[in-house]
Amino acid sequence: MSANRKGDRRERELVNALDEAGFAVMRAPASGSATERELPDVLAGDGDRFYAIEAKSSAGDPIYLSGEEVEALLFFSRNFGAKARIAVRFDREDWYFFHPGDLYTTDGGNYRVKKETALADGTDFAEFVGDSERTTLDDL
Repeated sequence: MSANRKGDRRERELVNALDEAGFAVMRAPASGSATERELPDVLAGDGDRFYAIEAKSSAGDPIYLSGEEVEALLFFSRNFGAKARIAVRFDREDWYFFHPGDLYTTDGGNYRVKKETALADGTDFAEFVGDSERTTLDDL
């Protein structure tokens, strides 16, 4: 399966999961290289929270985003009134969410998410949609 088809399938999977969690959600039909306008992959809102999401998936290698992708997401989010989020999914794992400012920045100005970082530090799907809240040992 080509990387584009797999990415499209993963985006649809995220849209369906957000829909099932009660969000009004749409996959931006012209995200990526199909338009000159920089659009996020997914827009989602539940009346209280509104997100512009850039979705990336990987078999296990680190996920990289260009500085331009992240800047475009932040620009769109500010103008639209949504919170910018990066959603990452590694094979055989759930979706994890990050604010762009929480991502590792490479020397070249790009952004990277490793699988172990997503599992340890990312906001999991249940927490993202408000079904659970993270509790750390410091909270106890």
